Amino acid sequence: MRPGLDQRRFSLNQWTTRHWPLPELAAGCAAAGVTGVGLWREPVAEYGPARTGKLMSDHGLTVTSLCRGGFFQRPGALDDNRRAVEMAAELGAPVLCLVSGGLPDGSRDLDGARARAADVLAELAPYAGERGVRLAIEPLHPMFCSDRCVVSTLAQALDLAAPFPSSQVGVVVDTYHLWWDPDVWTGIARAGARGRVALFQVADWVTPLPEGVLTGRGMLGDGCVELRRFRRAVDAAGYTGPVEAEIFNAELWAMPGPSALELTLSRFAQHVA
Repeated sequence: MRPGLDQRRFSLNQWTTRHWPLPELAAGCAAAGVTGVGLWREPVAEYGPARTGKLMSDHGLTVTSLCRGGFFQRPGALDDNRRAVEMAAELGAPVLCLVSGGLPDGSRDLDGARARAADVLAELAPYAGERGVRLAIEPLHPMFCSDRCVVSTLAQALDLAAPFPSSQVGVVVDTYHLWWDPDVWTGIARAGARGRVALFQVADWVTPLPEGVLTGRGMLGDGCVELRRFRRAVDAAGYTGPVEAEIFNAELWAMPGPSALELTLSRFAQHVA
C-alpha cells in the first residue's frame, strides 16, 4: 500500500483473487496491510462460517460484505436469502449484497420480475434487520437484465429500497455497472441524502468486451470509468465505509494471489484514492 492511502478504506473482494484459498488470502491481506475483505457465500460455506469468521479475526481482518443474496425469481428464494442473512450475521458482515435475478425461464414479464423482487424484500428486510445485517440492492449493467438482474439503474435500486428503513436496506454503488448511467451522479447524491449507500465497489470497463462477459471486468485504470470521480461522489454523499475492489477477470485470477493483490493495491492508489 502506498504512503498516504487510507488502508482502512480499501477492501479486497474475494472474487478479485477468486482462486486464492481463504487461509492464504487472510494471511496475504494481513501481510499487505489490508484490513477489510468482502467474502462470497460458496467458499465460506465450504470452509465453514464460524471457522471463516475466526480466520478473519485472527488476521485482524474485517468482513466488509457478503456476496450474495437475491435471485428472487428462483424457487425457494426467500428461504435461501434467509440463510444468506444468517451467514452474514455469523461472519459479522454488516452488508449482504443482493442481485435481483433476471426473468424466469420463458418469461417476458419484466414488470412482474421487478414486483417479485419488491415482494421478497418486504419479507426479508425485517428478518435481516433483526439480525443486524443490512441488505444492499445492487443494480447491474443492462446487458445482464434478462438473466441476472432486472434492476439496472441506481434510481431503480433506490425506489426498491425506499419502503424500508435505511438501516435495513441500502444500495451498492458499483462503478462497473453504473458508469454509463447519465443520472448516476444525481442518484449518488440522492442515495447519500437518504442514507442509502451501503457499499461502494470499484472495477473498470474495457472494450472490446471479452467473450466471457462475466469475467471481463477491467483492472483499475485499464478502461474508461472515471473511478476517482465516483469515489469523490460517494464521499461527498457522506459515505465513509469500505471501498471494495471487485474485479472478475480471468487474467487476474490466473496470477498468484499476492501478485494480484499487489497490482490491485497499486492501481487503487493511482486511480481511486
